Amino acid sequence: MMLRIKRVPTVVSNYQKDEAEEGARRVGGCGRNCLNQCCIPGAKLPLYAFKKLNKIDGDKELPGCEKREPPVDFLDSLLLGEWEDRMQRGLFRYDVTACETKVIPGQFGFIAQLNEGRHLKKRPTEFRVDKVLQPFDGNKFNFTKVGQEEVLFQFEASEDGEVQFIPSAPIEPENSPSVVAINVSPIEYGHVLLIPRILEHLPQRIDRESFLLALHMAAEAGNPYFRLGYNSLGAFATINHLHFQAYYLAVTFPIEKAPSKKITVSGAGVKVSELLNYPVRGLVFEGGNTLQDLSNTVSDACICLQENNIPYNVLISD
Repeated sequence: MMLRIKRVPTVVSNYQKDEAEEGARRVGGCGRNCLNQCCIPGAKLPLYAFKKLNKIDGDKELPGCEKREPPVDFLDSLLLGEWEDRMQRGLFRYDVTACETKVIPGQFGFIAQLNEGRHLKKRPTEFRVDKVLQPFDGNKFNFTKVGQEEVLFQFEASEDGEVQFIPSAPIEPENSPSVVAINVSPIEYGHVLLIPRILEHLPQRIDRESFLLALHMAAEAGNPYFRLGYNSLGAFATINHLHFQAYYLAVTFPIEKAPSKKITVSGAGVKVSELLNYPVRGLVFEGGNTLQDLSNTVSDACICLQENNIPYNVLISD
């Protein structure tokens, strides 16, 4: 029997509209307060600067600002607090907290959710689903087209070795900031997008620097129920602009309980195992002498898969 891959479109921003509507807006000017050059001059967003656990070549300088408030609680006060603010402002397409979610009885205990809003509010996927690596296309939807009200904060490494929070920091195009934005079609509470170096227009493909940024975000959250994930093209990614998904769900995922068997330990101390007795094949990466060691090992595996046109998913959990 021939199997066919079904295109699965998903709206992730309120500005992800049909091309006809997009063209009509361009005729009359932008007016969307977006993240393109037309709206960035003079724009400001909160900035959370995390403490670097490893020195990385090419780190960006921390945007200067005289007024600095004490650091905030990253997960509860900043990320989830700002997410709830956007929910109160009506920026989401439906109330995901009203969706019925339950654990399915059985060997694995998979989690099921009835989310009619996400199913109904879709648009066609704009790229091929049989190629994992595809060039960025600025004519198609990308995250520079989202409204600034959908962005929660900038997320960058601190240059002075301490966590910093700046409530209103300028967006500096020359530094191409990484940002955290809401997914307007959420699958769970606190569902956000981490978009590395958003103004560089990176396609959906893993690189070492971006993956390390995602690990730093997981480390800042410091909560086992807050996970980050990555979907390649051909494995449920619907936008060809580099991004990670993240959300909060206070249950243990089945894959986090799955048995595994050690394959090897890298020279950097990263333990690599394979999943056992689980419906899908997978590798588990743990440990490492530093966070960057772990990041390099996982990202190199991802790079190998994508360069061989093998779709894949990544789950980052503590």
